[in-house]
Amino acid sequence: MLDFAIFAVTFLLTLVAAVLYLYPASRQAAGIPGITPTEEKDGNLPDIVNSGSLHEFLVNLHERYGPVVSFWFGRRLVVSLGTVDVLKQHINPNKTSDPFETMLKSLLRYQSSGANVSENHTRKKLYESGVTNSLQSNFALLLKLSEELLDKWLSYPESQHVPLGQHMLGFAMKSVTQMVMGSTFEDDQEVIHFQKNHGTVWSEIGKGFLDGSLDKSTTRKKQYEDALRQLESILKKIIKERKGGNFGQHIFIDSLVHGNLNDQQILEDSMIFSLASCVITAKLCTWAICFLTTSEEVQKKLYEEIDQVFGKDRITPEKIEQLRYCRQVLCETVRTAKLTPVSARLQDIEGKIDKFIIPRETLVLYALGVVLQDPSTWPSPHKFDPDRFDDESMMKTFSLLGFSGTQECPELRFAYMVTTVLLSVLVRRLHLLSVEGQLIETKYELVTSSKEEAWITVSKRY
Repeated sequence: MLDFAIFAVTFLLTLVAAVLYLYPASRQAAGIPGITPTEEKDGNLPDIVNSGSLHEFLVNLHERYGPVVSFWFGRRLVVSLGTVDVLKQHINPNKTSDPFETMLKSLLRYQSSGANVSENHTRKKLYESGVTNSLQSNFALLLKLSEELLDKWLSYPESQHVPLGQHMLGFAMKSVTQMVMGSTFEDDQEVIHFQKNHGTVWSEIGKGFLDGSLDKSTTRKKQYEDALRQLESILKKIIKERKGGNFGQHIFIDSLVHGNLNDQQILEDSMIFSLASCVITAKLCTWAICFLTTSEEVQKKLYEEIDQVFGKDRITPEKIEQLRYCRQVLCETVRTAKLTPVSARLQDIEGKIDKFIIPRETLVLYALGVVLQDPSTWPSPHKFDPDRFDDESMMKTFSLLGFSGTQECPELRFAYMVTTVLLSVLVRRLHLLSVEGQLIETKYELVTSSKEEAWITVSKRY
């Protein structure tokens, strides 16, 4: 077996393993350009390992063979799409199944819902209302947590290096746990306990399932199963309490509890949202601040918008909606960081992209990391330039890819608002500064992060 200890496997590989092995193998590549299997048993897995990640492998593959390419996962054909034009031919806006949810359910060993289109639409609406209501009901809490972090940073001397990723993870954990699961997590010890279990479960996602290493390690498997069991126990307790009580604070779980879902569906959906929201929110906050520290002009423009909208007044939900440039900053953060570099759909029926036939039950990858840095779509693609989203066509393209609009995943929508409030509080009072000589290298996994801790310094505006 390949040594996957050297390779941070992205979620799509696990999704491929979980899905494609359910279907008969095909050695026919349907004339789609790409590479033949390096090994009979493992297909092109050695090539992916040598590339460092699935995203980096796809970048090289699309550079060599064009917008529609093929490769092999074991004995299974995989097709990857790498430009906006070919994605437009494949994306179905009426699709309600979420590959992110599908992947997490598989990894957590939950049963796929198998729901019909109507049921999927209903659950999507519950998710949307859950995000909207929890953000509205808990805006004061979100503002309070942001201001607590501001006070902490204001107390630092200007020369002090701040471990940005560590602080953003702590902030995200406090925000998400209280807004999704309620007042139990006002206690910092409860947050720390949740964060420990969350880290144990999340660290195994994409690492220990594909190569079977989790099942081979009794110690790791026990740690993972104990952590998952503790998270489920917490959620079950909260679900029971929310069903039997009347609370002034509306949290995300309430929308699921009041929907037409059984207890297992509520548990699974709240687990998935909790796990994913913590990480996506933490990484979006981290990358946004990183990019602001390296672009004085963007930070100045963002400060001017915040000052114009709020002045010396308190930050309110109504005025937050006026921060158009801030939203452009966050969209450009997602694009430049390639926050979620790959997505996927299973080909339900035989399809056609350009001149190529895609066989039924082929896994089709959306190489979002490739698409987001395609110079034919994004001029100067490696430049952090929020002004590009002044162009309505750019925003429509971004929406098509699932990063905005009706196709936006609920975890990302949640993260956008949390990050907007945090940036409004921080940038209003602080200059965010980079540490001289620091080189931030990127690690491409389920959600993109930096390989090492990102450090910043801060100075007071007033």
